[in-house]
Amino acid sequence: MADTLLSASNIEVAYGAARNIKVLHGVDLTIAKGETLGIVGESGSGKTTLGRALLRLVDVTNGTVTFDGMDITRLGETAMRPLRRRMQMIFQDPMSSLNPRHSIRQILTGPLLLHGLATDRRDAERQASKVIERVGLPLTTLNRNPHELSGGQRQRVGIARAVVMRPDFVLADEVVSGLDVSTQAQVLSLIGELGREMGLAVAFISHDLSVIRAICDRVMVLQGGKIAEEGPCGSVFEAPRSDYTRALLDAIPLPDPMPGWLER
Repeated sequence: MADTLLSASNIEVAYGAARNIKVLHGVDLTIAKGETLGIVGESGSGKTTLGRALLRLVDVTNGTVTFDGMDITRLGETAMRPLRRRMQMIFQDPMSSLNPRHSIRQILTGPLLLHGLATDRRDAERQASKVIERVGLPLTTLNRNPHELSGGQRQRVGIARAVVMRPDFVLADEVVSGLDVSTQAQVLSLIGELGREMGLAVAFISHDLSVIRAICDRVMVLQGGKIAEEGPCGSVFEAPRSDYTRALLDAIPLPDPMPGWLER
């Protein structure tokens, strides 16, 4: 695929002192520029490990990970550092991933200055103000610390922290699982809008099939560290080929979403 941004070929990940606890068993994956891929599976299926392997947050024991045409599988941290800005993550629990001692201003401006994306502190402040408004938060949020915000507000800050770096790829790992339904819809809509505006490649990890169906172009179903099924969301949800996918669909209520539910 000519516009592929991120790909994985036959990747395996194993844990333990002897690397004898295998979590991923030869997974292949491609994500195109501007595409949102859903990665779904029950707890223990390996979806979070796969996401972290794509970002090189865990090492693979076999296979290759390629980003923008470059094999990054064995790159050391020094060589990876310039790529970190281009590969961002939105975490499931923003409270544990946001420095509690830093204001939102510091959380957003610090990385801009560190990576040279702002010419000076004033420019960093300007960019932070712009992105905090873009994610639907008032400018006064910049003066607050994470514990002063609601869960939905913190998740918006997590999104702001990712997109302010102007990435090419974003991994979103269970980012709405702790939010109420109304806030879930708002956060999903925001991620979808930003993905389209910025042309992001997004890997969206979730156990919730209705979330995957609402926001993703393609879906990959993981079972026991292997791909049970993959394809366009419409075809996988309407006519699943795998017994495992059918069992997931039967186990989780998946009503047809009302048109425009994300825009409400």
